[in-house]
Amino acid sequence: MLPSKKTWGWLHRRTDSNFEAQTEPLISSERPVSCLNPAQEDQQHTNGQGNGGSGLARQFHGHDSYGSTVNRSSHPHAAPSPTIVHSRPTELSDTENGFSSPKMSTLKQILMQEVDGSRASAPLTAYCFMTGYIDVVCFSAIFVWCAFQTGNSVQLALALARLFNGSRDYSLQLVDGQSLCSVLSFIFGAFIGRLGDKIGCKTRLWMILGTFIQTLFTMAAAIAIWKSGQRSVSDSRDDPAWTNAFSFVCIGFMSASMGLQGIMGKRLNTQFTTTVVLTTTWCELITEPQLFHFRRLVMSRDHKVMAIVFLFIGAFTGRAILNKFGSAGTLGVGAGIRFLITLSWLFVPGKKAPKNLPCGVDLCS
Repeated sequence: MLPSKKTWGWLHRRTDSNFEAQTEPLISSERPVSCLNPAQEDQQHTNGQGNGGSGLARQFHGHDSYGSTVNRSSHPHAAPSPTIVHSRPTELSDTENGFSSPKMSTLKQILMQEVDGSRASAPLTAYCFMTGYIDVVCFSAIFVWCAFQTGNSVQLALALARLFNGSRDYSLQLVDGQSLCSVLSFIFGAFIGRLGDKIGCKTRLWMILGTFIQTLFTMAAAIAIWKSGQRSVSDSRDDPAWTNAFSFVCIGFMSASMGLQGIMGKRLNTQFTTTVVLTTTWCELITEPQLFHFRRLVMSRDHKVMAIVFLFIGAFTGRAILNKFGSAGTLGVGAGIRFLITLSWLFVPGKKAPKNLPCGVDLCS
């Protein structure tokens, strides 16, 4: 180790010499990237005494930390100032600039994750409940289904067949118009469900968004039938309870909500199928190979049973509320239930990504 005074001798000589007053400090506050170490300084100082002996003052040009040129009269034995290299300021990342955050990335990952259909029994069972609940409101008033489109299609076929019975009555009867409104609105709602293919038909984001659209449709139906001012229950097919334009709007919104629900349930490809039709569900349940294995759980059988039972419970509940609060109140309660189903998709476990998925496989098919 060299003595401190000898090691930093160039600093003492620089301080004792008659330099011109400088506004900038002799030692820059910035960290030097490259400079001579103390041993090299002593060696250069010794060489300067041996070679330099003229005693003449030497001039050298330096640059301060701000880039301005400074002329300094140096001592004959003074060492050159350390070389300072200024590094360019590094650019901040998007996260440091506040454009994104780990929380936003996590939220996006959760929303775009595919839900596991085999573990989505709760919301799908609620779908079946809403099928019976909504259908009973429509059928109690006009004897037209808004979810079961088989009966409406047969009704339209009968209306067309009447044109050939020789009566020459080409007018569209009220029940035929209501059936046509239900069929067309159901198809419209199903086409809205195709938008999920653009987002991801099984993603949590689409399941939440699609169910929320069903909620809005149900609320719109409640408002329409409330504005109509008509009664809620019909005593006979010849005397429907809904006859004005607002009632047609109500039928349209209810049927559209069921069409959207049906395609969303179908895209998940579970044992609940479309959640709006029980004919296929009954057939598949009866043909189930493990139908009578009562001592253990069978998902393919048990989920079908749950779909049938909860549709029945939904219809019973809907009629009970209908008798108490009317069509508008029943649909308002239905909108609240659908909003709870919307929130329930947040708690459905995600589906694990398949390994080595072949190219060109469509997960929404």
